[in-house]
Amino acid sequence: MATMSALQSSFTSLSLSPSSSFLGQRLISPISLSVASPVKPAENPCLVLAKLKRWERKECKPNSLPVLHKMHVKFGDTVKVISGRDKGKIGEVTKIFTHNSTVVIKDVNLKTKHMKSREEGEPGQIVKIEAPIHSSNVMLYSKEKEVVSRVGHKVLEDGQKVRYLIKTGEVIDTIEKWKQLKEAKDKETTQVAVAA
Repeated sequence: MATMSALQSSFTSLSLSPSSSFLGQRLISPISLSVASPVKPAENPCLVLAKLKRWERKECKPNSLPVLHKMHVKFGDTVKVISGRDKGKIGEVTKIFTHNSTVVIKDVNLKTKHMKSREEGEPGQIVKIEAPIHSSNVMLYSKEKEVVSRVGHKVLEDGQKVRYLIKTGEVIDTIEKWKQLKEAKDKETTQVAVAA
């Protein structure tokens, strides 16, 4: 009986006169008014994942750009593969993918690719392409001493920050080397433009 009387009193307090219609307005329960706690934002918002390949998902920043990883190798470095099927092979880094820390090395990790014919009468072909290797599976290689080494960083007297091989002390980032690499890249682009 006590519950019925409490229910009737709550209905009488609710006025349904046509002048003050509650239709279209949000009803506020007394429970929500009594428990007034501020809403806290999520401390660790979930990471957005970028779709790179159908089977591959990578971490992204809140602006949907992939998280780029710092690597110990750069374009043009001579490296030696220290694990995997091609362990012991030495080559030069030709491409770098910083979103998943992989590198492409010249004449290493060759995969076969079946190419369809593009024009009528032209036969299809099977070509060998260089597949990427994770950067943790390669180490920098010194051609002079023929030894692999970890990389270190130091600042020269002129204020230039360079990388060097810890085992031999050989400086990797020299201005002459970068000029040679740039000239070689320019030659390749001109050859491709002339061939096309």
